[in-house]
Amino acid sequence: MKFRFYAFKLAGIMILIFLLQFFFFGFTELFLLNENSWSEPWRFLSSIFLHGDLGHLVYNLFALILFGSILEKVIGGSKFLRVFFITGILANLISVNFYGSSLGASGSIFGVIGALIFLKPMMIIWAFSLPMPLFVAGIIWAAGDFLGAIGFFTGNPIDNTGNLAHLAGMFFGLIFGSLYKKRKGRNH
Repeated sequence: MKFRFYAFKLAGIMILIFLLQFFFFGFTELFLLNENSWSEPWRFLSSIFLHGDLGHLVYNLFALILFGSILEKVIGGSKFLRVFFITGILANLISVNFYGSSLGASGSIFGVIGALIFLKPMMIIWAFSLPMPLFVAGIIWAAGDFLGAIGFFTGNPIDNTGNLAHLAGMFFGLIFGSLYKKRKGRNH
C-alpha cells in the first residue's frame, strides 16, 4: 500500500480555491451549499472546498493534513478518499436542510476523524491543551457540536459553525471505520 499524500493534495486544492474565492467576486456563491443545491447538485461536492475566511481554511487544513495523513496510512489512499468525499457529501445532504448556506471541509474532516476513532481509538493526540486518546477527544468534539446544535434549534446559536455537518460527518465516518475494521479483522 503506497502512501500518496492525498490529504496534502486536497489541502493544495483548497488553497487554490480559496485564492479564487478571494480574487473573483461571486465565485463562492456559485459553489456553496444553499437552497439551489437540489437543482445544482455539484454544490454538495464543491462546497467542501470553499472556506469562509483564512482562519477557517487554516484550521481545516491542519486537521485534514494531520488526521487525513494518519487515516491514509492506516487504510490506504483510495479508501481515505472514499471516506473524505462520501462523508462530506452526506454531511452536506443533511446540512442543506437546516442552514441557509454553508461551506467548508468540516463534514469531511469529521468523517475522517470518525473513521480514525473507530480504527485507532487509543491513539494519543494533543487536544484541548492535553494529551488524550482520540476517542476521548472525539467525545468532547461531539459534545461541543451537540451543544451547538441545541443552541441552533433553540434559536440561540453560539456562532455560525455547522455543528450538524460536524456531527453528521463524524457519524458517517464511524460507520466507515466500523466497516474497514471488520474487513481488516477478516483479513488477519
